[in-house]
Amino acid sequence: MKRKVGIMGGSFDPIHIGHLVAANEVLNIYELDEIIFVPTGHPPHKEGLRADSYHRLMMANMAVLSNEKFSVSDIEVKNPGKSYTLNTMREFHKLYKNTEFYFITGTDAVIDLPNWHEPEKVLKLCRFIAASRPGISIEEVSEKINEIKKMFGGNIDILQIPMLQISSTDIRERFRTGTSAKYLLPECVEQYIIKNGLYREEKCPRNEDRCEYAY
Repeated sequence: MKRKVGIMGGSFDPIHIGHLVAANEVLNIYELDEIIFVPTGHPPHKEGLRADSYHRLMMANMAVLSNEKFSVSDIEVKNPGKSYTLNTMREFHKLYKNTEFYFITGTDAVIDLPNWHEPEKVLKLCRFIAASRPGISIEEVSEKINEIKKMFGGNIDILQIPMLQISSTDIRERFRTGTSAKYLLPECVEQYIIKNGLYREEKCPRNEDRCEYAY
């Protein structure tokens, strides 16, 4: 019988309660054996990560300690090249034999699949779980995902999770301005950010007036 393993990719800049809730919902609903959090190293479509890979990896490790079915991989962080999901999933298939993979990410990332590196190959290596995000219409997402499935094939499920209005962008802004972020992220992560002085100055890359970051 194949093991069922979830792969939750993201910048985790920083990891927060919303990430953990989404992962736990997928774990329960799909009866997975394990979920592996994979902090991105050098994402091809995202610039301006605020904390370096070492800090993001440390925060992710601390955040999952209380759940024996959660773990963290440095597979992308230790890779000096661009973090393509295709390469990551190929590596996991080498490491885990006889395993069915579920790639967990936000609906905003899934509807952008046509812009990913060789999406048709990625979809053959894992089943996608598109976790609902606040402010994004499920009906609109469903329509776009159906179009993607017609283009590339593959299995993509939409999962509605408790709508926690939490984002890494908001958390970083709170630390920058000195506003409390308590209860939005694990206490150990909060203390790590304070101790290491992370996110005190958040500047938009290339002097842009407005920054947008997905996890």
